[in-house]
Amino acid sequence: MFSPSTYEGLKRNAPSVVFFSGFFAIMFILAQSKWENDATPIRSIDPINATIEGVYWHWTSTSQYRLFLENNALVFVDDDRPRLIGSRVKIERVTRDNGSVFYRFAD
Repeated sequence: MFSPSTYEGLKRNAPSVVFFSGFFAIMFILAQSKWENDATPIRSIDPINATIEGVYWHWTSTSQYRLFLENNALVFVDDDRPRLIGSRVKIERVTRDNGSVFYRFAD
């Protein structure tokens, strides 16, 4: 019978334990960064015109839209409402106090 408490059993399982604990530590650090970013006050909101160039559907309920801005820059915006490809939309460039920037639809 296999006993995981032996020294040989621990040596055999050590790489997987290190890998999974490292993976969960990294995921926690990334989640903590997102929580801190969501709690940071918004510094400015700038309206921008954009054109919807494409959409990518996730297996979740949200869709990710590919938008071209006025200056021909490409951004991706998540939204759960359907939007027409090729249409002009208003989006907002949101800057937080810690310097992070994200885009959202204006409505």
